[in-house]
Amino acid sequence: MYVEINGFNINYTDYGTGKTILLLHGWGSSLDVWNRISDFYKAKGGYRIVALDFPGCGKTPLPEKPLELEDYTNLVIGFCRYLKIENPIIFGHSNGGRVTLSLLGQGLMTAEKVVLFGSAGIKSKASPKKTLKIATFKTAKFFLTLPVIKNYTEELLTKTRQYFGSSDYNSAPEVMRKTLVSLVNSDISNLLPNIKAPTLLIWGNNDTAVPLSDAKKMEKLIPDAGLCVLEGCGHFAFIERPYDVEMILNSFIK
Repeated sequence: MYVEINGFNINYTDYGTGKTILLLHGWGSSLDVWNRISDFYKAKGGYRIVALDFPGCGKTPLPEKPLELEDYTNLVIGFCRYLKIENPIIFGHSNGGRVTLSLLGQGLMTAEKVVLFGSAGIKSKASPKKTLKIATFKTAKFFLTLPVIKNYTEELLTKTRQYFGSSDYNSAPEVMRKTLVSLVNSDISNLLPNIKAPTLLIWGNNDTAVPLSDAKKMEKLIPDAGLCVLEGCGHFAFIERPYDVEMILNSFIK
């Protein structure tokens, strides 16, 4: 199904009746990433399960211009208003977690409970190696885009981006690359103490996209938070260890 929210033609799914679970996926993903969890709660019954594709993801078209975190929060607010969703249980993965934390931390939404998997939101201090890599890329980009030579350096600039950029950055269209840069430079750690909802953090100890150290910071900053660490898992712990996650969810969401 599609609905127009804030100028975006949003693809979404809406199944069942009862207590609402709102599923917000991560960067470069789609609502399909939640299929296992959706099926789990469909089988239990008594839940309304709602998921959407963010702009440029899944079946939702690319945005016309780069987005900022505020665009994502406004989109979710408009989406929930359209579907008459109030005080849901929110599941957020990666960037979907960042959006969730921003919404609740600013008091723009309330949630009965929150489950976050590998959530973004805290801007970690870059290592010396990463700082040098970023500085080198910016210097190279500056010279390769000088007016005198930029018409002759497009191929070299592309190769430079591929060498220095992350896989998420390199695989994204230009409008989403600029969106990604804006998102990863946002730090909402100051909002976390404002979150009132009971919050469950589920993390893989081998998560390289959002390190476990970020989860530990979130656990300290969110007043009513608990952290479950799944050994041997990466950034998609809920896919890698579905049975363990379902047991944890059964305990947290009764």
